[in-house]
Amino acid sequence: MSNDPLLQPYQLKHLTLRNRIMTTSHEPAYGDDGMPKDRYRLYHLERAKAGVSMVMTAGSASTSRDSPPVFSNLLVWKDEIVPWMKRLVDDCHEAGAAVMIQLSHLGRRTRWDKGDWLPVVSSTHEREPAHRATPKPAEDWDIARIIKDYVDAAERMQEAGLDGIEIMCHGHLLDQFMSPLTNTLDAPYGGSLENRARLTMEILAAIRKKVGPEIIIGMRYGVDEMEPGGIDIEEGVAIGKIFRDSGLVDYLNINRSRIHTDPAMTDLIPVQGMRSAPHLDFAGRIKAEVGMPTLHAARIPDVATARHAVATGQVDMVGMTRAHIADPHIVRKIVEGREHDIRPCVGATYCLDRIYQGGMALCIHNPSTGREETQPHEIAAAAVKKKVVVVGAGPAGLEAARVAAERGHSVVVFEVASQPGGQIRLTAQTKRRAEMIGIIDWRLAQCTAKEVEFRFNTWAEAADVLAEKPDVVVIATGGLPQTDLLAAGNDLVVSSWDILSGDVKPGTNVLIYDDAGDHAALQAAQIIADTGARVEVMTRDRSFSPEVMGMNLVPYMRALQDKAVTFTVTYKLDAVRRAGNQLEAVIGSDYMKLTKTAVYDQVVVNCGTQPLADLYFQLKPASGNKGAVDYGALIDGKPQPAVEGFQLFRIGDAVEARNTHAAIYDALRLVRTV
Repeated sequence: MSNDPLLQPYQLKHLTLRNRIMTTSHEPAYGDDGMPKDRYRLYHLERAKAGVSMVMTAGSASTSRDSPPVFSNLLVWKDEIVPWMKRLVDDCHEAGAAVMIQLSHLGRRTRWDKGDWLPVVSSTHEREPAHRATPKPAEDWDIARIIKDYVDAAERMQEAGLDGIEIMCHGHLLDQFMSPLTNTLDAPYGGSLENRARLTMEILAAIRKKVGPEIIIGMRYGVDEMEPGGIDIEEGVAIGKIFRDSGLVDYLNINRSRIHTDPAMTDLIPVQGMRSAPHLDFAGRIKAEVGMPTLHAARIPDVATARHAVATGQVDMVGMTRAHIADPHIVRKIVEGREHDIRPCVGATYCLDRIYQGGMALCIHNPSTGREETQPHEIAAAAVKKKVVVVGAGPAGLEAARVAAERGHSVVVFEVASQPGGQIRLTAQTKRRAEMIGIIDWRLAQCTAKEVEFRFNTWAEAADVLAEKPDVVVIATGGLPQTDLLAAGNDLVVSSWDILSGDVKPGTNVLIYDDAGDHAALQAAQIIADTGARVEVMTRDRSFSPEVMGMNLVPYMRALQDKAVTFTVTYKLDAVRRAGNQLEAVIGSDYMKLTKTAVYDQVVVNCGTQPLADLYFQLKPASGNKGAVDYGALIDGKPQPAVEGFQLFRIGDAVEARNTHAAIYDALRLVRTV
């Protein structure tokens, strides 16, 4: 048996877990009408088959009808969930993993205009900033109903065969009762800690009475709200001891911070550029002082950090949830001595930000996650070996090369730069986003191991490509910044790329006109503001930086709000003209006929990219398919129609400006059938 701390079994009550790695409860938003159907099941099964000891399903599964989902939560108040969950449980059990589910009532952390349009209930009348609903303080009949709903939900999960349930007591209704910041009730449910904890303890007692001693019950709670007047670490320890002394709880799962705003949520679940495992010491303190089995997850992105957490005794089980979104096969690769093959989590948090905007969780650089049925994580070998030429070594080109090499093809990659990376390499020059280079480094290592031939510092011409006698040509040349968007003065502006690359020195009074809404504008704003310059970020949209999304916006705001940076929405830049040694911006609006001017010494535009596709169009007439893609075959995972001569395709930003995930997904689903 291995002496790796992560691979040691752990006894949690009567349950023997095969190792110390788990995925904590989270909601990938793959449910179908609140049910964990095939997409949901296969997502968790992939991790179970690859070796995690326990999969925790359903972040905040809804126990009550007045706790309507705001990010596609499962509906455990419905009887029909039982057979769906049973199939998931049976499959994961067969694969050797235990299965739990997290139950919750969202309280004020939802909206009244979701689900059945019922009033939002809480222990306060103060609205939560993130969801904006003003709740009514719970009445006695609300409390009785909610307790019964929890019990009924637990009974359904026991019927489905789950090994245990986890009660979410952080940010949601039970924590709203628990926290002095959000409990304005009188006794018996308000005031002292004992009173504030009363609802949670009544729910625990009622559940245990119904389900008996065998099913595991855990508590996920916040030990420190990091806010004056809230739960602090001492009270967090006291809460843990209440759970311990009750005899109703089998383990503690430790959180820290609040979750009522994007900044608070980001402190709980840090994004790239923030410290790894920032709350591990707090979990360790709870384990030491309370003395219960302790679980924890918060930006534990790599095996080394996870191994440290377990080896030092700070936790008994370690959650690597986002890491498993990036690579569900972490445990298998540890067992096989292939840690170097683990696809890294780069902390982009594209997964969570998508959920909080109403989408499904997707990894920024593993498009198979959440698409296990249609885009399996394993790449099958091709029956016929081909010569594949890829032009461009950005994320799309490297993924195309990697997948083609996994298929067993002979692969040549042309890249005009001296290093791979494309726009990712530009992004990673910003210190806080340096982890993004892991997207490139991992693919380069995978390609090198499969003997992909790279030709750097090479501007590929059509003749160079044709000289390779290719069967398949993939154009992944990306795009160049679009700056030709103004009625006049396009020659007077610079692009956000110019600022990020350092090719252009920042001015002292700068307008950034952001028509793309992505990271590049805010990265440029931070670079310029750090010099002491005054910066105005302007957009014609009704909100700024919509593509950056909530959690990723937080570090930018923390870097910009104490500097001379302003944000102007609903105005557009029409033209730029010289005004002495300054620049005069002509500003208009989509909402009314309006023209005004303002003077700056530099104007930066961030308007996405235009495809760099000249080579594609040069090769198109000579190709067998004339560049055409059969979308039906692409979507269904079938090979593109056979042709005489070579097949020609273009992917990523060489087609149109999108994002990193889209570029990599283009490559994966196209090339996996080549």
